[in-house]
Amino acid sequence: MDRDVWILGGYQSDFARNLSKENRDFAALTAEVVDGTLTAAKVDAADIAATGVIHVANAFGEMFASQGHLGAMPATVHDELWNMPASRHEAACASGSVATLAAMADLRSDTYDAALVVGLELEKTVPGDVGAAYLGAAAWTGHEGAEARYLWPSMFAEIAEEYDRRYGLDDTHLRAIAQLNFANARRNPNAQTRGWTVPDPITDDDATNPITEGRLRRFDCSQMTDGGAGLILVNDAYLRDHPSVRPIGRIRGWGHRTVGLGLRQKLDRAAHGESDPHVLPHVRTAVLDALRRAHVTLDDLDGFEVHDCFTPSEYLAIDHIGLTGPGESWKAIENGEIEIGGRLPINPSGGLIGGGHPVGASGVRMLLDATKQVSGAAGDYQVDGAQTFGTLNFGGSTATTVSFVVSATKGC
Repeated sequence: MDRDVWILGGYQSDFARNLSKENRDFAALTAEVVDGTLTAAKVDAADIAATGVIHVANAFGEMFASQGHLGAMPATVHDELWNMPASRHEAACASGSVATLAAMADLRSDTYDAALVVGLELEKTVPGDVGAAYLGAAAWTGHEGAEARYLWPSMFAEIAEEYDRRYGLDDTHLRAIAQLNFANARRNPNAQTRGWTVPDPITDDDATNPITEGRLRRFDCSQMTDGGAGLILVNDAYLRDHPSVRPIGRIRGWGHRTVGLGLRQKLDRAAHGESDPHVLPHVRTAVLDALRRAHVTLDDLDGFEVHDCFTPSEYLAIDHIGLTGPGESWKAIENGEIEIGGRLPINPSGGLIGGGHPVGASGVRMLLDATKQVSGAAGDYQVDGAQTFGTLNFGGSTATTVSFVVSATKGC
């Protein structure tokens, strides 16, 4: 059975835009992303429609825009996609990665030979505090976060507290993560914060960087973001039938773990029920699964796009991908290992804090950026000589965790 999944190309919208102010709805965003993805992949919609399938990722369409049933939106805005099988996937912030996994399963089983994967989110349709409340639906509703003004900053502040309890945590390392991601974002023409003026250094100044929840401050947090991203994935059969098509990347490995919704469930289980010293062991195993399936080690990777919805989530990612020992992420930060040019650049795109976080699109955007890196197409944020790149995408308080390994095609 043919097992390889190839990436032909992809597209990302400009995450700095406010689509509501442009009077653009899900239909307009979908049309932009679909057309941009097809153009980037150098394929016609008819080629994909003949043997293909569509997977749409979206987490909160009903809440922010009163729009559900988004699996049907590509056909709504593009006649040549009419009659194609399509579905929508929701896994909070990991929706895009779960949609990609579904597409891969279709391709690896030879059920379909091509897949259009689209991630979409509109979040600027409502005031920020309302939007923050909507996003809270991805937590364990009624069981956690009721006392917080902003639920998700409070959740990841709790993760920071767990690190502090177990290993010690200096907040200057969290601020350094934010500083680096904002700096990387200035290199990225699609990054939400590329034009922002950010203090250098970022400090605990209450005027410019006020407390959001717990020990987390304004610049520790990703932003409400409008945007979308798309990819064309194909299998070996498609490439045989289209000999002129040249992929720009290959998905070599993946890991996918799902645990309970409650953050305290996860932290208590890890602290008392398992021997693994990692704060959230299932995140570590998801990464190990991806590396194992790709037949690589971390030393073979040239960089990682990780889920920095808040600075503690990147702090978590650093030791859980294995760059340091458990609780020692600060070493990689202080030594410059995660910078472009360092041992393992993390979030050269700016990540979520610098680049933006349209929830349903983030997993697709990460995979697209990893593919840009291994195909030498990342522009000013290119990691020199990148051949293999990883992604790590969280949904909720890591209830859904997905990791991918992408490699260059080496002339295929």
